[in-house]
Amino acid sequence: MTEPSPTEAVARTRDGVRRGFIIPIGGAEAKVRDRAILTRFVRLCGGERARIAVIPTASELEETGRLYEELFAEIGVAYVRNFPFRSRSDCDSSEWLDDLERSTGVFLTGGNQLRLSTMLGGTRVGRLLRHMSERGAHIAGTSAGAAFLSEHMIAFGAEGPSPRANMVTLAPGLGLTNSVIVDQHFRERDRIGRLMTAVGYNPFALGLGLDEDTAAFIGPDDVLEVAGSGSVTILDPSDLAYSSMDSAHQSQPVCLVGLRLHVLTDGWRFDIAAREAREPVAEPVGAR
Repeated sequence: MTEPSPTEAVARTRDGVRRGFIIPIGGAEAKVRDRAILTRFVRLCGGERARIAVIPTASELEETGRLYEELFAEIGVAYVRNFPFRSRSDCDSSEWLDDLERSTGVFLTGGNQLRLSTMLGGTRVGRLLRHMSERGAHIAGTSAGAAFLSEHMIAFGAEGPSPRANMVTLAPGLGLTNSVIVDQHFRERDRIGRLMTAVGYNPFALGLGLDEDTAAFIGPDDVLEVAGSGSVTILDPSDLAYSSMDSAHQSQPVCLVGLRLHVLTDGWRFDIAAREAREPVAEPVGAR
């Protein structure tokens, strides 16, 4: 069997159905004024006809799910429901799963991404979310929810500007795409070093560092578009000529030669397959 190339790395579609958008958000998205990211997500999901599922599993706060229910209702969503999966047994509830499957969009809140991977990983909910994405549902996650969307998830790590051995711990994520590794609260928490370390572990994937109130709308054509008030830092290892990751001892700095870096702001796009940045277009993706 031939190994999939980067152009084939985003979740495949079946029967001619286009995969839905994958939307990692850097956290702290605007919720009171100028809800640009949340509003665009709702438009993609059908606007007033959208059915939005909120999954607050990453958060230990009981009010998190209700908060997003209220936010989406204020934006004008016809149907929004909170799915508070708090145990692995919850993930087998047929009534919840049947309603979840009818959603046109799913929103994973912030909190602790390990709660998502340990609670949803290997369950009917995890499998259903991947199936829904393949069949056209749009799946967004903020903060911890953003980290969880990809196959390789940053579980935790140290802050700082330089990559170092053992600086980051990776764990399995939801697996909607294996093309990117996502880090959130990027500029605010000085996380470029740990994202470079993560890319050094796995030079197949792009590193996406998302600032707060900033999202990457990754379309079924493998082109992402930046939305929000901050920037998305893209680490591209396509031309990585040398890495000392295999020989660096614990906490030692890692040498990475040929790693490319892009910093993109609102409206800029990046073709994941071609590894090419593109200027903004007049009509942003999902704006209609």
